[in-house]
This record gives sequence, structure tokens and C-alpha cells, in this order.
Amino acid sequence: MAPLLLQLAVLGAALLAAALILISFVAFITATGMPHLHRHEQEKFFLNARGQKEALPSICDSPTKQLSVVVPSYNEEKRLPVMMDEALSYLEKRQKQDPMFTYEVIVVDDGSKDQTSEVAFKYCQKYGSDKVRVITLVKNRGKGGAIRMDQMAIACGSRAHLEKESIAQRSYFRTLLMYGFHFLVWFLCVKGIRDTQCGFKLLTREAASRTFSSLHIERWAFDVELLYIAQFFKIPIAEIAVNWTEIEGSKLVPFWSWLQMGKDLLFIRLRYLTGAWRLEHTRKMN
Repeated sequence: MAPLLLQLAVLGAALLAAALILISFVAFITATGMPHLHRHEQEKFFLNARGQKEALPSICDSPTKQLSVVVPSYNEEKRLPVMMDEALSYLEKRQKQDPMFTYEVIVVDDGSKDQTSEVAFKYCQKYGSDKVRVITLVKNRGKGGAIRMDQMAIACGSRAHLEKESIAQRSYFRTLLMYGFHFLVWFLCVKGIRDTQCGFKLLTREAASRTFSSLHIERWAFDVELLYIAQFFKIPIAEIAVNWTEIEGSKLVPFWSWLQMGKDLLFIRLRYLTGAWRLEHTRKMN
């Protein structure tokens, strides 16, 4: 009996090793470079409060704002006003308390099919295009893609991005999937971060430029690669507790979305491990 069990164990280990080699090979040969940040002609402009076209600034320009709040949005005409009202109320109050504080809110409409851009533009008309800008992408690129497209139009010294794709209520099945996903994140990619998918991230201008310029993933798992890159470059990371209110209407389909994220996690790890994707060390960043 013992020899049979030993043979089965050896066979299982051999099959597992063969499967890992095969998956690594597939990950390597299917790896692509960083998605090309091609802007369609109409994505090079935004409308000011008077409805006139203005050229988008570049991240290469000198910073003119202390804070940029980036809001990637896809079909968010119903949920966007709740977030915008609360965020702008706080930012305006802070600016009154400290006149030296400057900010901008950039809503990136990620190829929405509803009235997301029109809803966001009303805030531009109310607060002015110096404080609220709307960038409308021609096609959907995913959260990571929308934020990467935005980095060419950011004017700040530091930036935050707020995501609207949140889970309103978690069933036991969702909770199980969530814990499974966090285990895979810890095991494969990122150590020391309790919640990589938190939709509220604050980055300095330099850190945002370094991390997003190296980003390959454009969909749900982009947060994990972002933190993986940050840890590789030894950019200091801290998790800070915030009050977070979920709004119903998430675009996340738990099983299929997390299955896709699980595949992305494995491929992120294997592609960096096999050298299909590379990061070059440079000076340590503040």
C-alpha cells in the first residue's frame, strides 16, 4: 500500500510540475507589452464650462494643483451624483478653510453607453472647468486603462483615484471568493497589504508617473500590479483607515470577475518571474 501511495504522490507532483511549466509557457508566449496609450482625436480635448474645447494638459507640465481626484466611471449616471456631491462639498469646505489649497476632480468616462459624461459635465458648469473636468474615452478600456489615460492630463502634485465599482452587499459566497482572492494576492504578488482592491488610493505625482507608466493590466486586477510595481521600486506604502460607504449598482459580477482576476494574478506573477515583463531599478523614490 505504501509503495502505491508513494507512486501516486510522485505522479501527482510530476503532473503539477508539468502543469506549472505549461502555464508558465503560455503566460510567457501570450505576454504583450504595455498597452499603447493612443488617444483618439476627440480625447485630446475637454469641454470647459462654456462648452468650448480646450487642450488637455500633460503630466509633463509643471504641477498647478495640490490634489487631483480621478474618478474612472462606466455607466455611472445614477451613482455618480452621490459621490460628486459629497466629494465636492468636502473639497470646497477645505478650500475655504485654507485658501492655499487647490484641487481638481477629473471624471474619466470609460466609454459609457449612458449619460455619465452629461451628468459629470453639469458639475463642470457649476464649479468651473478649473475644478471639474470630464474626459470621455471613445471606447471602454477598464479602470486601469481609464486611469492610465488620465495620467497624461493631470495637473497635480499628488493624486487620488476613487472607483465606483464597489460591492454593495456580500453574501457568504462572495465573502468566500473575497478571502480566496486575498490569499492569492498575498501568495502570488503583494505582501503586507490587507486590501489591495480598496477603491481609494492616494499617490504622489512622481509615484503615479512611475507606477502607471509600467502598468500592463487594464482591468480589475490592475490594483494588484500597481502595488506590485510600487513594492518593486520600494515606494513607501501605508494603509490608512477611511469611512467608506458602498453604493448599490456595482458593475462587478463576483464569480466571473474574480475568476478573471485570479487568472490575471497568476499571469502577473509568472510573466514577471519568466522575464516576459521587466521592471528596471532606478533611484529610490520619496
